[in-house]
Amino acid sequence: MKIRVYYEDTDLGGIVYHANYLKFCERARSEVFFQNSLSPCFEGGEFVVLNLEASFKSTAKLGETLDVGTELLNISRSFLLLRQCVYKEERLVFDMSIKLGFLKEGKIARLSETSQVRLQEIFNGS
Repeated sequence: MKIRVYYEDTDLGGIVYHANYLKFCERARSEVFFQNSLSPCFEGGEFVVLNLEASFKSTAKLGETLDVGTELLNISRSFLLLRQCVYKEERLVFDMSIKLGFLKEGKIARLSETSQVRLQEIFNGS
């Protein structure tokens, strides 16, 4: 997913504020659902962040275009493990792994086998 860096995304020096990389990745994850005519509110539940590990490799600046990629690393009955990378041209700017738990009514819930297969299909195509 392509994202242009706007003034609101930057600090006083015109460099992307660190927390905004998380927002860019959130948008890219949601976009995977939208591109497949689905909603991130999936199968009567939603995915919430359980854990993430982020690494800042370089900087991005005002006006630049970034590409956010999302890769499914693992899927189970109740969670997804994704890797998301932000690139500026060919250079890696930000990298994170994120574990998302599937919740229904505020509790960890199980995804059906059909849903697991569907999620694997849509995230492998992103």
